[in-house]
Amino acid sequence: MFKKYNYKNYNFILLFLVISLMVLGVFIINSVNDEFTVKQAVGVAISILIMVALSVIDYHLISRLYIPLYIFSVILLVLVLLAGSTVNSATRWFTIAGITFQPSELAKPIMIIFFSTYFSKLMDEEKVNTLRGILGFVFFWAIPIFLIYQEPDLSTLICLTMVLLTLFYLSGLSYRIIGVSLLVLIPLISVFLWYIQREDQKLLYEHQVKRIMSFIYPSEYEDESRQQENSVMAIGSGQLMGKGLGKKGEANTGDTNLISEQQTDFIFSAVGEAFGFFGSVIIIGIILLIVLQCIRAGRHARDDVGQLISVGVASLIGYQSFINIGVATRVLPNTGIPLPFISYGLTSLMSSAIGIGIVLNISLQKRKY
Repeated sequence: MFKKYNYKNYNFILLFLVISLMVLGVFIINSVNDEFTVKQAVGVAISILIMVALSVIDYHLISRLYIPLYIFSVILLVLVLLAGSTVNSATRWFTIAGITFQPSELAKPIMIIFFSTYFSKLMDEEKVNTLRGILGFVFFWAIPIFLIYQEPDLSTLICLTMVLLTLFYLSGLSYRIIGVSLLVLIPLISVFLWYIQREDQKLLYEHQVKRIMSFIYPSEYEDESRQQENSVMAIGSGQLMGKGLGKKGEANTGDTNLISEQQTDFIFSAVGEAFGFFGSVIIIGIILLIVLQCIRAGRHARDDVGQLISVGVASLIGYQSFINIGVATRVLPNTGIPLPFISYGLTSLMSSAIGIGIVLNISLQKRKY
């Protein structure tokens, strides 16, 4: 399990960047709602321990367990639908002794491990572009995605699908297959937008349809778009340099309660208000550096599995951050997804820590030139 490593290769830069964002997240959450500060601090401590522990466990051992891990994740996704807590028509969480646990968050690193190992085997056999390879991907993708859809958790569904498609592409997916897929997908998007506006549509819940429509037609769905408008106002109120942590102004939700659950999906509105444009750019830059460090680890990985896992983690952090910030700034339709390392949530922190921990181990075993 534990190998002898040359710790000169340990990526302390990546570790420092991640811990810095986690600690900063605690202070931001404290300024928004101090009821969550202690839980988040404990979550950060646990996540750091997970990250450091996984960084010295051989990632090949973990990748060899890809099938049991996949089955374990699917079982959790089934169990949460059967016995999970329902909040606002969504059944996504287990609640045990006051602690909530979200299986769809844990599914993210597990699916990256599973599909990275699966694709690496297809690459070895040169079967990525065969019918077996494509149908295998669709089959293994469809099971967890269907369960996540049933919760429903569309933001996780979209983000995870984007990550897995990125891994499929990097495995050597033919541009011909990509072109044909796009020719089919683009018209389907138009059909989808038409269908969800029908009164008898069965694909989405009513609140999900309203969120999409409020993005396309904001003047006709003012109530649904108000959350994002308030978020943009809070970010704008920070101006260039921000108001500082704990200095609540007119647009700050701590006084006016304009944004619900700001410590989770709309945490970036608190970032913009507290740190202003310059501070927000710095935080986005740190996230970008984390993504680049993960990609760098993939480029120097010893094998295809290490390369794909590293890029998968980079894609997850990048896509999830883009969606979260895009929603907070009203660039994207309103959909709930945490900002990696910063948003409140133990399972989200653990999920990110698992991915980074494995990437740190991949960096330790980088190939020799």
